[in-house]
Amino acid sequence: GPVVHLLSNRRYAVMVTAAGGGYSAWNERAVTRWREDPTRDALGSFVYIADVASGRHWSATFQPTAVPPDTYEAHFAEERASWSRQDGELHSTLELVVLPTDDAELRRLTLHNRGSEPRTLELTSYAEVVLAPHAADVAHRAFSNLFVRTEWVAERRGTLLANRRPRGLDELPLWAGHCVAAGGDVLDTVQYETDRARFLGRNGELHAPLALQPGRALSNSAGTVLDPVFSLRVRLTLAPGESRAVTFATFVGPTREAALALADLLRQGGCFERAAMQAWTYARAGLHPL
Repeated sequence: GPVVHLLSNRRYAVMVTAAGGGYSAWNERAVTRWREDPTRDALGSFVYIADVASGRHWSATFQPTAVPPDTYEAHFAEERASWSRQDGELHSTLELVVLPTDDAELRRLTLHNRGSEPRTLELTSYAEVVLAPHAADVAHRAFSNLFVRTEWVAERRGTLLANRRPRGLDELPLWAGHCVAAGGDVLDTVQYETDRARFLGRNGELHAPLALQPGRALSNSAGTVLDPVFSLRVRLTLAPGESRAVTFATFVGPTREAALALADLLRQGGCFERAAMQAWTYARAGLHPL
């Protein structure tokens, strides 16, 4: 079976495989969609990389595109997971940490242009939003989706929210968010999508979605969608020899205000380094009594 890793702060947990599939969960609820399928480990939170000049695209992890890299390494440490790959003259490393203090995960993608020409790249995140118990999503996904509404937060560039309307008096409301942290020049290019059907296209599959066809923009749609997703896209140019990083965050909160406060925290520069240091300390503290 696949090699898996679990990162958790005892409330918010992320399971990932060496190929990059997996899920995020908060207490008893699935935050993102996942199905147990060892042959096609192709659901999870992903980052696509597209080369604008050539029109080629692949993913920062082996899944979901399954484009063979020149080299590939998945590394699981106590406090983080990372995936490094080389595709031609572009080297990428995706690192994942869960914050010990807040119910959030950070995925930092670092790109290094090892070639002699500038490279313009588009980075596109993707995850299917659930916010319900996994069993309810498996049993009746279409019904479960009806209670989720998405929102683009214009005053916080690069931030999407989703909330689940409570179905019963005993169900607490839950808000989830997805945001991107990068330099201002990169944030100026941000696009978004929250409609799975528009992202995939008709009969589309995650390995080659309509949204990744050359020259195609995301639709910037949000609201009441039949099949909610979180997807953000940014564009950046790397000079020869240059490295740059972009961080995608996914998080949950009990209210809209709490979710927006988390977005503000996670969009700050240096957030990934602080979170990684805290996660390392937290992991060590947890291992010490064992």
